[in-house]
Amino acid sequence: MRAPISRRGLLKSTAAGLSTIAMPEIARAQLATQTPPKRATADEFSVTAPVSIEVNARPIPFFDTRDHQHVRFGALQYRSGLILTSGFRGFGGLSGLRLDAKGERFIAISDKGSWFTGRIVYRGGEMTGLDDVEAAPMLGPDGRPITARGWFDSEAIALDGPLVYIGLERVNQLLRFDFSKGFTRARGEVVPLPPAARKLPYNKGLEALVMVPKGLPLAGTLIALSERGLDHDGNLMAFLIGGPSPGQFSLRRTNNFDVSDAVLLPSGELLVLERKFSWLAGIGIRIRRIALKSVAPGAVVDGPSIFDADLGHEIDNMEGIDAHVAAEGETVLTMVSDDNFSMMQRTLLLQFTLVG
Repeated sequence: MRAPISRRGLLKSTAAGLSTIAMPEIARAQLATQTPPKRATADEFSVTAPVSIEVNARPIPFFDTRDHQHVRFGALQYRSGLILTSGFRGFGGLSGLRLDAKGERFIAISDKGSWFTGRIVYRGGEMTGLDDVEAAPMLGPDGRPITARGWFDSEAIALDGPLVYIGLERVNQLLRFDFSKGFTRARGEVVPLPPAARKLPYNKGLEALVMVPKGLPLAGTLIALSERGLDHDGNLMAFLIGGPSPGQFSLRRTNNFDVSDAVLLPSGELLVLERKFSWLAGIGIRIRRIALKSVAPGAVVDGPSIFDADLGHEIDNMEGIDAHVAAEGETVLTMVSDDNFSMMQRTLLLQFTLVG
């Protein structure tokens, strides 16, 4: 009898089903622009009305599954992690999150067009669970859930005071919500995108949004990164929306990594979370550091990796990242995974201290 396949083994063996590695990169991007499948409709995972939910948390004591004494990973040091589950059918698919200044209150988004808000509970500097969690549908300009018009894959989130920007990947739309008008009950307004952003490949569109605050170069600019929209040189397309210098630039693509999310540190460093899939290595993630001052229309930006992890670590489909400064002055990075509503994947919440 064949031995049962573990979750980790299945993720590794099926990773290539998520990546067409035999096809040249630009050809893949061109193929992705072909007519998409029939428009998706709401399913049992779509949230239709605001509801308070319970989320259970199980701790992840060690990040390195092979060496429990290992706590330093590049420029990051592991703090704590949680495996999150819920009896609420619509919980999952988390593709991005933003935290308050204390790293406690959060806004997370699901790729099913849903909001999840609540509070991270700590014991000392260690996460122990979530509380006050509410799920709610994202509402369109007409006040109906955006899923009613077939708008799914809410993959990217950025905050600008009370304004919340959401990138919808498959339909290449950008929505702006004013949370001062009803919090998650606010209606989204469509924000015009550059023509090239509107033509990004199907299911490889806007994956990361970052608003540049006052006091930094490009203040007032919304930086939008595509997951795998490739320019003529095979680099990842990105856009500067609004601000003093709107335009298009590129992020150099290396080692078959695609963009998952990004966060801007007060120091002016842009941290880009990336992931990849391959037959041999399975799932891998990394965080690359980009100097904000290098970002400009027409530029091709690059930077070193400060963190790398694979299936020997407690990772899954990591899709969201944010940063806050703890009471002790440490910069803490928080990452969340998208379980794709699959029994073989997990919703993970991981925290690291930036020490490099």
